[in-house]
Formats: sequence, C-alpha cells, structure tokens
Amino acid sequence: MSDRGLTHLDPLGRARMVDVTPKEATHRRAMARCKVFMKPETTGKVASNAMSKGDVLGAARIAGIQAAKRTADMIPLCHPLLVGAVTINFTLGDNHVEVETQVETVDRTGVEMEAMTACAIAALTIYDMCKSTDRSMVIGELALWEKTGGRSGHWRRPADDLSVPLVNTPMPTLDALDQDIDELIGPESRGEELS
Repeated sequence: MSDRGLTHLDPLGRARMVDVTPKEATHRRAMARCKVFMKPETTGKVASNAMSKGDVLGAARIAGIQAAKRTADMIPLCHPLLVGAVTINFTLGDNHVEVETQVETVDRTGVEMEAMTACAIAALTIYDMCKSTDRSMVIGELALWEKTGGRSGHWRRPADDLSVPLVNTPMPTLDALDQDIDELIGPESRGEELS
C-alpha cells in the first residue's frame, strides 16, 4: 500500500472515484500483452484466414479498439478518458496468438486499464471466432508491459518477469487416469479384483 492509503475509499470506507481534477493533463501511454493458447492447427487457420466466422484478427482488432474506448463503462472506478490512439498488433506462434495493445491519451490519469481491457477483449474475440474449431483454447499472461507519463513516470516490465507460460494440454482419458492411479497405489488398494 502506498503512503497515501487506499485512494479509492473515502474516510468512512465507502468506494469513491479518485479526484483527478487538480492534476495537469500530460501525455500518457500504456502497453499490455496477453496470449491465446490454441492447437497448432487452429493457429494455422487463423494465419490463413480460414475460420468459418471470417477474419479473426480483424474482428479482434476492432473489438479491442472498442473496448479501450468503453473501459470506464466496464471498470466501476475507472475514469472516462478521451482515448487519443489505440494500436493492436498480433504475433502468431506455433500454438498461440499474442495480442499487444498500446493506448495513448493526453489526460489527468493513465491508460493502463484501457490497454489491458483492449487486450482482454481482443483475446476473448479470438476465442469466440475460433471456438467452433478449438474449445480447448486458454487465454493467459494478461499483463501491463509498459506505461509512461503521470507522476510515477516511466515503468517497464522486465522481459522475463512472467511465470512459466501456460500449456494447452488435452484432458486425460478415464483409462489413463485409472492407469496412473494403479501405478501410484496398486489396483488392490482400489478394491479391484486381480485376475
């Protein structure tokens, strides 16, 4: 907690929006990233624009831009901002699509939430556009990567600061689970008859 206490609570402990009116408007920028992990064949279909719903990345880009502009409608104590620019880029890996968003404004408060919301909604749109092909997709690693402007100045996440990436693995079959249990405790411990 900062030396200022809990900024979103009034003296009686009720939620409040922080008063930013005394602050000077400055140029602010934030960058966020996340990944949509998927089967390699799904990534291939995204890359070749072969999904039955249409242009996955085009739809995700528009959804992310819209989300950045509407962040204050979704995050209760987030200030409405005049978003000056939103950039959304995608990088395709073998088993994932990385989403990177950058949001800029000249305002009294930062655009970190706008960048992260844009990233999350773009990723959810990718999921929606691809779910008929791959329901095992996982969205993960949503994080703020950089912010500039404001009183706290420039901040950047170190390159290796995220935990080990999630792995999109299929659920084991019941037969495989039974075999694993037998190897751990033996079939006789489970009350099964040996033949």
